[in-house]
Amino acid sequence: MTQVLPQTTQIVIRSIQYRDLETVERLCEAEVDRDRESSTVVENPAKLLLRPLHGLKKALSLVWAPSQQTFGAYLADQDNQLRGMIRISPFNRTRSTWRVDRVAVVHSAEPTSEPSTEEASEAPKAPPKLSLATVGSQLLRHCFEKIWEARTWLLEVDVNDTALLALYRQNGFQPLAQMTYWVLASEQLQDIAEREPDLPNLLPISNADAQLLYQLDTAAMPPLVRQVFDRHVLDFKTSLLGSLMGGVKNWFSHAEVVSGYVFEPQRKAAIGYFQIRLCRDGSQPHQAQLTVHPAYTWLYPELMSQMARITQALPPQSLELASSDYQPEREEYLERIGASRLAHTLMMSRSVWHKLRESKLPMALDSLQLSEVLQGFKPARKPVPGRISLLRTWNQSTTDPKADVSTSPRQTGNTDDPSRSTNPLLNLPTPTDFSDPPQEGPCC
Repeated sequence: MTQVLPQTTQIVIRSIQYRDLETVERLCEAEVDRDRESSTVVENPAKLLLRPLHGLKKALSLVWAPSQQTFGAYLADQDNQLRGMIRISPFNRTRSTWRVDRVAVVHSAEPTSEPSTEEASEAPKAPPKLSLATVGSQLLRHCFEKIWEARTWLLEVDVNDTALLALYRQNGFQPLAQMTYWVLASEQLQDIAEREPDLPNLLPISNADAQLLYQLDTAAMPPLVRQVFDRHVLDFKTSLLGSLMGGVKNWFSHAEVVSGYVFEPQRKAAIGYFQIRLCRDGSQPHQAQLTVHPAYTWLYPELMSQMARITQALPPQSLELASSDYQPEREEYLERIGASRLAHTLMMSRSVWHKLRESKLPMALDSLQLSEVLQGFKPARKPVPGRISLLRTWNQSTTDPKADVSTSPRQTGNTDDPSRSTNPLLNLPTPTDFSDPPQEGPCC
């Protein structure tokens, strides 16, 4: 029997389709189970691929084209089999910074028993097992080349996930900041809520306050992080369609969003901001975002007391919030009130400069020889004599006694008189001697 030789197949990167949702959800669930076994805390990527929301976005894409650009996922196929997935999304409104939400690779199961030699010869050889570095690098490179508007890429990875850390470092990502996620139990929230917050200038947030929030966000982070985030005033405004999409998402997830900011009347600036996402049925913990001006760190207990009071009207549940290494006052306060560390991640970034493709001309400079290069410096025609060259020729003709200048002069009047011969070049009436006068001898 003729043995079938194995053929090397390449990995094809393509966009996600509706028929791939079930396969992608199974892949995400397998990744979450693998991360739980390795005792790492990661975000559940299956929440990012909710089928009702995806169907709504597919319907909106028929009417409003930009809704299709907010959802980006690519798959790696080999022999019509899913090998990996990557999900990306724009980080800011200008789409200059993009975020890598998740990179997942299919881990094929090892065979339990070795097949016999006859079965191995008859059956076609399975494609080789691909590693995370191979598939993940191709997925990342495809996104770098596909998203031309992205100047900077941003991601967040758990510090205990050595495989993903090696993958991102291999593709040029550098550490930007260290993030720590904290959790407060419901009993701790009740103790914090007993304190009355001193916030006389706590105001609700609207689009008219976008400039104040932008200034607060700029002052609350170091310059390098600010440059990577590249946020503008437009990022703190909410469009009508965005508010509708957020309302639908909150309705599906049984959530409610409450936000506010503290206004400083003397400086006419915002000095504190909070946003809390409440779970109304108690199935998930509450999530909070907190931004405080570095000069007003006394606002941490006040804003925390305000958020704890808001959670008391709902079923008891824990509260999660994050802090970075450039916010030591927040971490010190959370440790003082007894918050527990939930996860420790590393924020990484990468800059991208897209190179324009160079078209090879038929006469490229690399293909030219030295003789061909010097050929272009040769004069195309005989040079026209200048004034200096004419004077030099005249001096040589008058000082050299062997030069015969009387053969072709233009003579007027008496031809025998050499003093009447003129030079045709200078058109002088009489020859002029520009040489030095003869030296006189010594007197006798």
